[in-house]
Amino acid sequence: MPISQQQDLELMTRAIALASESRARGDHPFGALLAGPDGEVLLEAMNTCGTKGDRTGHAERNLMTEASLKYDDLFLATCTMYTSAEPCAMCAGSVYWAGVGRVVHGMTEVALKELIGPDPENLTMDLPCRDVFGSGQRQIEVVGPLLAEESAVVHAGFWTG
Repeated sequence: MPISQQQDLELMTRAIALASESRARGDHPFGALLAGPDGEVLLEAMNTCGTKGDRTGHAERNLMTEASLKYDDLFLATCTMYTSAEPCAMCAGSVYWAGVGRVVHGMTEVALKELIGPDPENLTMDLPCRDVFGSGQRQIEVVGPLLAEESAVVHAGFWTG
């Protein structure tokens, strides 16, 4: 049975909570999770830029690394990644290469760029994930922005830009 709109809202709420947890532990405020075809949470990930010092430690990329090691691409094609903000170009690439079939995101990359400004900790690109996915050979469904205002709240006062 496909994931319902209610499940999308509940899982997005969880991704936003992960972003808040990420911020509380000293990382950038981003969180992501992988749900199976029925909406069951399979994996969760947070940003690790602050705690590990890895500038590529975005929540979505961390999640896709774990997912691609644990599941095959045929199964991942039936899964959904929920992320507190639209995946950046690097993270969208990791979704593409891992083989996930659906992405649901909070605030857009454009809104994130406007919110953050030129903060050197996150020089946000103006490159929507739909454009990244559209350049590939695999179809990836994108839903979002979903709960954009709620996902923006986690960033309040975090960025110095």
